[in-house]
Amino acid sequence: MPFHPHKTLATWRRVALSAWGAPRNPTAYGTLDVDCEAALAYLARLRADSGEKITLTHLVGKAVAVAIAAHPEVNGFASHGRLMLRDSVDVFFQVAFFDEEGKREPAPSKGGSKKRANLAGAKVDRADQKSVVEIARELRERAEAIRNRGDAETVKSASAMAKIPAPLLGLITRAAAWASYDLGLDLSRYGVPFDGFGSCMVTNVGVFGLRVGHAPLFPLGRVPVILTLGAVQDAPAVVAGQLAVRKTVSIGVAFDHRVMDGYHAGLMAKTFSEVMADPAGKLGGVSDAPKVAATHVAS
Repeated sequence: MPFHPHKTLATWRRVALSAWGAPRNPTAYGTLDVDCEAALAYLARLRADSGEKITLTHLVGKAVAVAIAAHPEVNGFASHGRLMLRDSVDVFFQVAFFDEEGKREPAPSKGGSKKRANLAGAKVDRADQKSVVEIARELRERAEAIRNRGDAETVKSASAMAKIPAPLLGLITRAAAWASYDLGLDLSRYGVPFDGFGSCMVTNVGVFGLRVGHAPLFPLGRVPVILTLGAVQDAPAVVAGQLAVRKTVSIGVAFDHRVMDGYHAGLMAKTFSEVMADPAGKLGGVSDAPKVAATHVAS
């Protein structure tokens, strides 16, 4: 036998060997540190011109949609050993809402609020073909519908799942994902949006004061990549050979290694970074936003 057991293991190592099974998670993680001076100037102009409350999250969603469209081989999911590709680039943005009466309260009452915060979201179809302003407007309207208990698909889905007994929830949701993605069935009539999460998920943890975060891939949605946007902060950078303080943001990236590898991730990161460094030049709409070329990739 070419292998033999280790006979003098420490107690913790023996416990560790018994605590977990073989690794089966295909997720790979990385971090993009992005100089966002040009992006913030671009967003300020878009807000002034359109009147929409456009944020860095909207631009990040647009930039990743452009990156996916430029490299369509990553716009897919694994199904029984096959790589199935999507025909459109759809980006899912997470949105918080409050259930029951569905109205946001400024602060809990003295005895504690009975409202429950839920995390839902809105999928923007064909995000690569829409402007940042159009994405922001669509998300605002969808978020208002969710928070007002409108007819958003995610609210319907959440309501349907709330009625399922806890012991059956995992089984039913996995069966629904299998029927949708492996069999190609449309279960919308049963409260399950068809491909409800699309090509990529974008979430912002910077609003909670976190500098960087890494979110897990959601297996039931077969999403190949998720971006977690951190808080904008001042950081030292070298610009034109001189040390300067720049506005930067760290973006956590998780991707499905079955769908893409480091080569594809590098290609996407390059396209994404080019858009973030010069959004006016790459996306249009603003002609005088400053350009930068400093974007760093760390794994």
